[in-house]
Amino acid sequence: MKNEKWFPIIEALLFTVGDEKATLEQISAALELSLQETKECMEEFQTFYDQSERGMSVLEIAGGYQLATRKEYSEYIKRLISVPTHQSLSQAALETLAIIAYRQPITRLEVEDIRGVKTDRALQTLVAKALVKEVGRAEGAGRAILYGTTDDFLAHFGFKTLEELPPLPEEFYEEEVEKEADLFFEKMNE
Repeated sequence: MKNEKWFPIIEALLFTVGDEKATLEQISAALELSLQETKECMEEFQTFYDQSERGMSVLEIAGGYQLATRKEYSEYIKRLISVPTHQSLSQAALETLAIIAYRQPITRLEVEDIRGVKTDRALQTLVAKALVKEVGRAEGAGRAILYGTTDDFLAHFGFKTLEELPPLPEEFYEEEVEKEADLFFEKMNE
């Protein structure tokens, strides 16, 4: 295989485009080779991948090339995808989530006023886990982002609507508030 020196670069290019495809022209430009030289490289690269015991194959589809997992490993991939990923939230994230759930739509500054501490990281975590999302902009100077819970939040806690959230006590006694928060946090960590 005379073009084997290009294989790691081609592999990196195909990995980089991910689900998209890389056209022969794009690969040719990246390698700074003629179209004919690039086509020869790609043919050798495909043969190399087909003959090796790798988990990936090189597909030529719709005028381009793409890395894909081999069909014979599909059962393992399905198992991986079906494994639930239970990652618990920090105390700060849970407190922030509870405030947003009961007071939505709410701005980050309003959450921070209630908690008494910064909530940037906790809010980022909740957005990344799709439990909270931007639901609009507040009126006034700066037009702060308003946050609310998502359908994933409802599904995670087994609620059909937000009206099913447990009611907050009328009078806030420190001990009762802690008990309510503990119940909420225990449910979240299950």
